[in-house]
Amino acid sequence: MYALLFADNGLSPAQISSLFVIWSVTGFVLEVPSGVWADLVSRRWLLAVAPLLTGAGFALWTFSPSYWSFALGFVLWGAGGSLRSGTLQALVYEELARHGATDRFPTLIGRASALGTTAVMAATALAGPVLAMGGMRAAGLASVLVTLLGAAVGLSFPESRGDRDRSAAADGYFAVLRHGLSEVRRGPAVRRAIVVLSAMSVAEAMDEYVPLLAEATGVPTDRVPLLVLLVSAGGMIGGWFAGRGRGGLAPALVTAAVCMAAGAVAAGTGRPEALALVAVAFGLFEWAAAMLEARLQEGISDGARATVTSMAGIGTEVVALSVYGGYAAGSGWAGPGPLFAVAAVPYLVIAFAVRGKRT
Repeated sequence: MYALLFADNGLSPAQISSLFVIWSVTGFVLEVPSGVWADLVSRRWLLAVAPLLTGAGFALWTFSPSYWSFALGFVLWGAGGSLRSGTLQALVYEELARHGATDRFPTLIGRASALGTTAVMAATALAGPVLAMGGMRAAGLASVLVTLLGAAVGLSFPESRGDRDRSAAADGYFAVLRHGLSEVRRGPAVRRAIVVLSAMSVAEAMDEYVPLLAEATGVPTDRVPLLVLLVSAGGMIGGWFAGRGRGGLAPALVTAAVCMAAGAVAAGTGRPEALALVAVAFGLFEWAAAMLEARLQEGISDGARATVTSMAGIGTEVVALSVYGGYAAGSGWAGPGPLFAVAAVPYLVIAFAVRGKRT
């Protein structure tokens, strides 16, 4: 609901857009440095600090609303997101490796994503009653409290390596950074995994436009959230089943691309039931992303795991910005249906790139 908060405090559309740019740039700039830091210090503590930074930003918005408070809040949110990005995957994978259970990684990551999607769906449903009872301040306080809970969950993670992985961190920040860059430069499989994972984020960026696709079906406005919920449920189910059926990555991506293109085109011609195909596509994308994340982790050494994973995060940011720019440009000549169909094409390329490879 933060866009409404900004508008209620008198911000123009241009000012609101500038805040989103600040958010994106912060994440882009801090992505790799935070990954290196996660290879130097306790990842568990970083996972606890990350939501506290985000919560501090929400507190600023709640108790001192102004353009500059919103801007600083987005800087804090971007910093918190960067601290978590790469850190969680690295910690989970290494702990599983110590127990000889890395085959469970895609299942755990997929289910974590599914639970996250479920939480967003629940929060969206609760937003109306919370706003009705206490307005934006109540919503802001609830958001801050949730980040405190997230910090507690971060502290609950086990971490066998202690505060430092001394074999990797003995020479400091730049040694870890060089180690990570070396792994990417010398490892074609790692480079390929980073590129593929980055490209996989097209659907994540297009998720922002699902409401527009739902609206294009011609349903009444009050039914649009239900169609959006359907697509979100598809992604949630796909994440929950991550780790199963590992041999079918390429066929799954082809199926997802076809479903997304066909469903989007049909939805754009006034067929709301076609959003079910888009939901299937988003579920398959979520399932495949967990598989590819596992492939990346398998190719990285422990000493620079978070650093290299954060490089994939950089690629994700670049792809997202490209999608946003492409959608803005394409919206001048096509509606949401054709634009979603075009966004399905990269997945056919990804399917070709991963065909026949071990998943």
